[in-house]
Amino acid sequence: MKGFIGEFEELVLLTIANLSKDAYGVAILEDITKRANRKLSIGALHSTLTRLEEKGYITSYLGEPTAERGGRRKRHFELTHSAISALNDMKSLRDELWANSKINLSAQ
Repeated sequence: MKGFIGEFEELVLLTIANLSKDAYGVAILEDITKRANRKLSIGALHSTLTRLEEKGYITSYLGEPTAERGGRRKRHFELTHSAISALNDMKSLRDELWANSKINLSAQ
């Protein structure tokens, strides 16, 4: 493993996986805001994306220029095999912890 994946990093990676070819900055931000009901800045997201790219968990590429963006191109993100492996490891760990937990959530 290339390092610990924090909660927000995991959320960003899973969002990229869900958005697939539509995974670019604003779309990721809007999806996380909607699904997780979290307010975050584009700067915080970009810092996380940079960190994930440095860790080797994502790659990025520039899309085609669009008229709606004044001819500017969007930076799209994709998961690497390392990210998929790390996410599977985190899911397995969480599943194991929940399975062994003494918490009875259905009782509440």
